[in-house]
This record gives sequence, structure tokens and C-alpha cells, in this order.
Amino acid sequence: MMRPVDHTDGTPRPARWQRVVLKLSGEAFAGEGGYGIDGKIVQQIARQVVATRRDFDVELAIVVGGGNIWRGMVGAGAGMDRAQADYMGMLATVINGLALQDTLEQLGQPTRVQSAIHMSQVAEPYIRRRAIRHLEKGRVVIFAGGTGNPFFTTDTTAALRAVEIEAGAVLKGTHSGVEGVYTADPKLDPDAELLREVSYIEVLNRGLKVMDSTAITLCMDNDLPIVVFDLMAEGSVASILAGEPVGTLVS
Repeated sequence: MMRPVDHTDGTPRPARWQRVVLKLSGEAFAGEGGYGIDGKIVQQIARQVVATRRDFDVELAIVVGGGNIWRGMVGAGAGMDRAQADYMGMLATVINGLALQDTLEQLGQPTRVQSAIHMSQVAEPYIRRRAIRHLEKGRVVIFAGGTGNPFFTTDTTAALRAVEIEAGAVLKGTHSGVEGVYTADPKLDPDAELLREVSYIEVLNRGLKVMDSTAITLCMDNDLPIVVFDLMAEGSVASILAGEPVGTLVS
């Protein structure tokens, strides 16, 4: 089992939260290609996860999206049954989860994939107590298959799983060079301002692009903070766990 080590005195470095859920969008896996899985990007994400586990006394779970392979809303917009299209999206998240698992384990980090859709040949079924036990043993747990239900996003999955496993926070990584939550789209509005802290109610009332409203409401009802940050910035997860003001805190 890997243990996080502080390289100064050989003891684990305390983290801001003892257990966190890292939310990764499927699009992040695609890199500049916009589709499929870019091995270099997955390596970059995996290295950051491994470094975080090595340097901090933290239990880390991951929720992956599937937008790099399939988005249910796209299928529904093309006339496909929405539920059917969403199930296809859930399968896409399993593909991403398996890719990330393989890369993490090549780097020496024990990992388990738990799927909300049963497919016992490739992933464990999602069982809350088993997931917590894996985390306690130092394994990274990847939650795939969404919630197992259509009409729910993987943002909602991240919030739900975080509440279920009693995580201290959801870390939502962006992939497009956006540092956090802005007053407007910074790529379109040069006057857009980065918000370092914002409340759940403000996010909902102002329609800020953080997570979907179901996920935000679930976090609000359970006092679960969300940190929105640039996943591709080197060491960003470590900086958050060290208590540095990275990205935007929604609380």
C-alpha cells in the first residue's frame, strides 16, 4: 500500500481534507483532439494523482465523465431516446475509468474501479462500504457508470458519491485552462473576473457554470464544499490540499 510521505521528515503531510472526491470531465481525457483518449493527458492526470497520494495523508476517490466518447444530450438532440443515450454515456465513463486505472497502476498506485452499472468482468459493483474500505487501505477508487440512472450528470454523481463516502470536499477539475469560476466566460469577455469564493445560492441564482443545479443543491444541503480549479496546472491538487487559495471555493 502506498503511503503519502513528507520528504522533510518521513511523516505523512496533513491535508486540508482527509478524504476528497476528484471530478474529472471526459473531455479532459481527449486533450486537443477533442475526442477519444489521449494517453499523454491521462499520464499527466495520473502523475498528479500519484504525487498527491505520495505527499499527503489523504484518501482520494475519482469520478470520471464520458463526454470525450459520448454525451447523452447529443444523442437525445439527434432524436435518440434520452434514457438510452444516457446509458451509452455511462458506458463511456467506464472506458475512461479503466484507462485511468491502468495508468495509475503502471505508476504503482493501487486502484479499484467501481461501476454503478454491473459489469463484473471489468469492474466491481458500487458498494459504499467496500469503497470506503478501499480508501482506508490506501487505494484510489474510481467511480464509473454515473449514478446508474439516466437524466443525471456525472457532476451529480460526484456530489452523491462524496456525500455517501463522507468526503470533505469535491474537487472539480477544469481542462480548458480556466482557473476557476468567473463572472462571465473569460474566453469571450475580457472583463470577466475570477471569483475566489462564492456561495451555493449565488451559483444557482447567477447561473454560474460550476456544476448542474442538482449537484449544487445536493452539496448545499450537505454542507459539502466544492473547489473549481485548473486540473492541468502542475501541482494544483497538492496546492488545494495544502490549503492554498487555488481556483474558486463554493461553500
